[in-house]
Amino acid sequence: MSTARRAMAIYRSPLHPHHGHSKARCVKVLRRLSAYLDDELSVGICKEIRKHLGACPNCEEFVASLRQTVSLCGHVNPAPLSPAFKARLRTQILQAAGRG
Repeated sequence: MSTARRAMAIYRSPLHPHHGHSKARCVKVLRRLSAYLDDELSVGICKEIRKHLGACPNCEEFVASLRQTVSLCGHVNPAPLSPAFKARLRTQILQAAGRG
C-alpha cells in the first residue's frame, strides 16, 4: 500500500482509538507540516506539534515518510519548464485552490 493510501486510511476514521486524538487535531498538525519541516514556525507551535507526534504514531509515521520523500526529491535534477507551461500550471493550481 502506498504512503498516500496509508495516510488516507489512517485519517478516515473520526478518532484514532490507540491514542484518542480527534481527526481535527491530526488534520491541524498535517496542515502545518510543510512549515514545520522547513523550520518556519514559532518554538511554541513546534513544541505542540512534537508533543502531538510523540502521542500519535500515525502522524509520526506520516512525518517520517514525508521527510524521506522530501529527501529523495532533493536528489533529483528537474527538467526545466517552459514559461508557457509554468503559467498554465500556476493557473491550474490557483483554480484548484479556489483562488483563480
